[in-house]
This record gives sequence, structure tokens and C-alpha cells, in this order.
Amino acid sequence: MVKNKNNMAIWGSRIKKDASTLFQKVGNSIDIDKKLFQEDILGSIVHVEMLFRQKIISFKIKNKIIFGLNKIEKEILKNKFEYNKKYEDIHMNIEKRLFQIIGEEAGYVHTARSRNDQVITDFKMWTTSATKEINKNLDNIIKTILKISEKNIETIMPGFTHLKNAQAVSFAHYLMSYVEMFNRDKKRFTYNLESLSENPLGVAALTGTSFNIDRNFTSKKLGFKRPTNNSIDTVADRDFVLDFLYSVSVCSMHISRIAEELIIWSSDGFNLINLSDKIVTGSSIMPQKKNPDIAELARGKSGRLIGDLTALLVTLKGLPFAYNRDLQEDKEPVFDAVDTLEILLPALTGMVSTTIFDREKMATGAPLGFSLATEIADFLAKEGVVFAQAHEIAGKAVALCENSGRQLEELTLTELSTLHPKLTDSVKKSLTVKGALEARDSYGATSPKQVRAQLGRLDTLMNSQQQWIETRVIDL
Repeated sequence: MVKNKNNMAIWGSRIKKDASTLFQKVGNSIDIDKKLFQEDILGSIVHVEMLFRQKIISFKIKNKIIFGLNKIEKEILKNKFEYNKKYEDIHMNIEKRLFQIIGEEAGYVHTARSRNDQVITDFKMWTTSATKEINKNLDNIIKTILKISEKNIETIMPGFTHLKNAQAVSFAHYLMSYVEMFNRDKKRFTYNLESLSENPLGVAALTGTSFNIDRNFTSKKLGFKRPTNNSIDTVADRDFVLDFLYSVSVCSMHISRIAEELIIWSSDGFNLINLSDKIVTGSSIMPQKKNPDIAELARGKSGRLIGDLTALLVTLKGLPFAYNRDLQEDKEPVFDAVDTLEILLPALTGMVSTTIFDREKMATGAPLGFSLATEIADFLAKEGVVFAQAHEIAGKAVALCENSGRQLEELTLTELSTLHPKLTDSVKKSLTVKGALEARDSYGATSPKQVRAQLGRLDTLMNSQQQWIETRVIDL
């Protein structure tokens, strides 16, 4: 509960009794929202500058307030600021300290402003910065994967469906499927910046203000493109938070799927990769174990991040317009999501960059499980056989191999021609992993030619994308 210089709550003329200790515990958010201190101070500085420009406050008062706010920021940065839980949140803590520094003129800082628009302005600025940092981390993982891909265009590995050998693929092609996922994540986060670009400051509690304020000025100074359009919607809106948490949830799901593959590939049943000792743990009882704990933790944490989105959706679904105290619950899931994702993305980058891929085992495993069966069907279809019939004949070839304990490439020409007369010597060229890869030459496919083209497109995309740099400069 905030009090003025006379130790009276701001709303003390209406509410005579102090809040109970229990209420203070329930309502307190300072341990969570103190992350917003720089955004809160910046927003207040720009707000009072606007008030002065509009002749609402004097030059002297403006300067005193800015002096006090700058002093508070230095105290916080030097860990000399005393947070008081009696004052609920970071906004009230800063305002209380401002009264202590400059006296009663601190009260002018709240002219033409409510906590409702103050809080959401701070939160939008913070989320914007977090979004840009996440995109930088996504750039890092993408660049790491592309670097590995460039060295593995000709590396062959088994491609899986249902965790069973399906068709041989280029390892680079496989890796670039991860790049496509993360590029979509970047697009989602970048799109969110548009909804974050509208400035809430100036809508006050819910109906705007009678003061002659300039919302375009504060928008420009705080890095927003424009003011929000409707004062009621502004204080009620948390769509930008949901958009952000949805983007985080999808990104974390992608991380989880990749982590799952690393876990599977490192398992004794696959043994396609060897995870670095830096990212594994041992067993307290089994000395031989190397457990993929980091990958498992990445997989597990995605569940919590998806839960952050669900939690806020449930909170919002029953709220009437405009502001309700329930909205205080919007920050903790976002802060948790950002803290977690800013660990997971670099961790995944480290996992991928230090993993040793067993190219020999990949190549050996590529033709297993009769992964070349489709080549027989495709060959016959190109020779004029109806594909359904060609598919049946290829299945018979697989059955023949199963009964004799051989692979498709080991079948004799006589055996093949017995299955169908059009299975001539030419089909043998298709029954190799290398031949199968080179044949998959459609746009976006796995042939070395298409993989090189895909790498070129991705490199061009990375080079042309805007680099998100912090540009929040205040010219006062």
C-alpha cells in the first residue's frame, strides 16, 4: 500500500484503514515486477517531459522529477535501492522513493496517468526487448545448424517415420528441417512486435484524460509506432501477452522435439550420435551411464512454458472490461517464459554444436528396413505401370528379402524380373542409397543439388533479415 510523504495511503481519504497483512501478501507483486524498473523510470521521464511540453507542469518540476528518477535508477543498478513490500509493486516503490528524494512535487509524476496505463506501457516495452533478444538467440541456433549442414550435404542418414526406417535422406536436409521450424518462430516473434508497437500511455484508468496530453510525443520517445485507439480496450487488452506466450510455447515445443531426437539418436538402440561430456551426467550407481540430462530437461521445461500460456488464457477468459486486478497475474508467466527460453536456446545451440555425429553408422543404417522399396515402385511407375500395382510389386520384393534374410539391393536381376518383366538391369541403379538421394530432385527435396539450393536460400534469408538492435534513445 503506497503512502505519501505524510505516510498516508494515496487513497487514504477514501479508505481509512490500512490493508491487512494477509491482503498485502496476496496483492504484493514487487518480487516479480521489479524487473520493470528501467521501463517504469523511462516511461515516467518521457511522461513528465510531455507534461512540460504541453505546459501542464513547470520546467522546474519536470527537472526535479527527472533528477529524482535518474537517482533511483542508479540506486537500483548499484543494489542500493530498498524495496518495500508494503508498497505493492515496482511502480509504487519508485514513486514512494521519489517523494523521499524531491518531496511533495513528486506527486506531479502521476498527472494525467493511472497505474493502469503505466503498468501496461512498462510491460509492452519490456516484452519488446525480450522479443528482440529471443530473435537473436534464434539467429544463433540457426547459424549453428547451417554451419553443420554445409559440411554434411553428402552425408547420408536414415530418415524415419514412426521411428522406423523410411527413406534415406541427406543429413544436411534433415538438419535444415530444424532451421525451417526456427525461422517460423522468428516470424511469429517478429509479427508480435507489431502489436507491441502501440503505445498505451495516456489512456489513464479507462476513459482517457481531460489534460491536453500529446500521446504521439510519448509514442515516439518510447519507441512505439502509434498510440492505441481505444482507452477501454487498452487497459483490458492482454492479447500481446498471449501472442508472446504462444510464440514461446511453439518455440519450446520445437526445442523439445529436437531434444527428443537427440535423446533417441544417442540411445543404445540407435547410437547415431555421441553427446559431449559437457552436456551429460552419470549415474549414482551405474558407472557406465552417460545420460542425456540436458536434452531431457529441455524437453521437460517445454511443458511448463506451454502451461504459462494456458494459465493466462484461463485467467483472461472470464474477465469483464476494463481493468481487473486479475491482470496482475500476466507478468509472472511471461518472466518465467523468457528466463526459461533464454536458457534453453543457448543450451540447444551448445548441444548441437558439440554433438559428434557418427556418419559411418548413419550411412550403414540408411538402407536398412528396406528403405529403398519406394525406388522399385517409382521405377515401375516411370515405366508405365500403374502406381498401385507398382507398390504391390515392391511389397513382394520386400517379402522376398525378408524370407531370405537379404536387402533389396542384394536381389538378383532374375529374381527382380520374375516379380515384373519391366524390372530390368536399369533398376539396379536405383537400388543404391546414393542413387535414391540423387533421384529425389524436386524442389525442397533431399538430393545434393536441392540441398545446396536450400542452403543458398537460407543463407540469403539470414543475410537479408533485419538485425534487431536496441534503439531506445531518449533525447531530452
